[in-house]
Amino acid sequence: MVDLEKALPARSPEGEPVPRADGEGCLVVAVRLPVRIVALVLVLPVRMAWDALVVAGRFLRDTVLRPVGRALAWLGRALFVWPLVGLWRYVVVPVAKGVGWLGNVLLVVPAVWVYRWVLTPVGRALAWCCAGVGAVLTALGRGLYAGLAWLARYLVVVPAGWLYAWVLTPIGHLLAWCGRGLARCGRGVLWCLGKVVTGIGAVLYWTLRILLVLPALAVWRWVLAPVGRALAVVGREFLDALGHAWRIAGHLSRAVGRALAALFRWTVAEPARWVYRSVLTPVGHAVRDTVLRPLAEAARAAGRAGRQALRSARLSVRQARADLRRTLFGEPERTPSVDRREPSGAKARTLGSSTTALTKD
Repeated sequence: MVDLEKALPARSPEGEPVPRADGEGCLVVAVRLPVRIVALVLVLPVRMAWDALVVAGRFLRDTVLRPVGRALAWLGRALFVWPLVGLWRYVVVPVAKGVGWLGNVLLVVPAVWVYRWVLTPVGRALAWCCAGVGAVLTALGRGLYAGLAWLARYLVVVPAGWLYAWVLTPIGHLLAWCGRGLARCGRGVLWCLGKVVTGIGAVLYWTLRILLVLPALAVWRWVLAPVGRALAVVGREFLDALGHAWRIAGHLSRAVGRALAALFRWTVAEPARWVYRSVLTPVGHAVRDTVLRPLAEAARAAGRAGRQALRSARLSVRQARADLRRTLFGEPERTPSVDRREPSGAKARTLGSSTTALTKD
């Protein structure tokens, strides 16, 4: 049995309550029990309905959905898988093998022959010609490159070096000296602007801190934080109450289910079992021993008598047919039977003795 109430807080020897380690106060103790009672009243029907749906779903799965699923799976295999497998095995694969053989004979073999005896010699001849032409072009290119390099050196590189050394370098030094002077002036101007911006920033910082930050911090510390703690306590207790209520409802639902199962067993199952064991089983045994077994023995005896009568009639008909044949056609000639199981040596000895007897006669 689940206890809905919390244990009483511990007290000191002087009679004063000792504070709990988790920091629970009077608000938590005052809210917990009503919330859990309300949660139990609200959750109990939902849990019982959920357990009933679970039992019904399992029964439906075991008795309806699983057999229907197996039947649909077998039907799907019979309608789709087996025909497709047969089509693939006995139609597509032989046709594909035939097409592959035809493709090999009509395309691959001629293409290999053309490549080996036509394209390869032609390609080697073209490669030899291209190699000769490439060697000639390489020699011409090297000579042209040497001439152009000599012209570029004495027409472009040497004048450009003289221009860099005697014109551009002095001008660059002059421009660098002017730039250093301007940089010193700019650093002074930037230092002055930095001091002005620092002062303006300090004024704005303290203005915003006094007008916005400190009031917002006070509202957060003295209003929002206490309200949030209270809401957190209430929410935590509500969730704990829902958890306890769900577990208690589960116990109650299980107890109700067991009671209904016991009622069904003692009102339906046990009487039916007693009737089956105490009434139907002796009656069935008596019917089997007094009626069914004598009937079965009589039926077997009648079957044996019928088979014997049929056998006797068959033998009589066969004998009459043999007598009629002898009367009409006479006694048939009988050929001497040869023992096929006699070994070859004994058979040779028998033939030799018979020939000897014939020669003596």
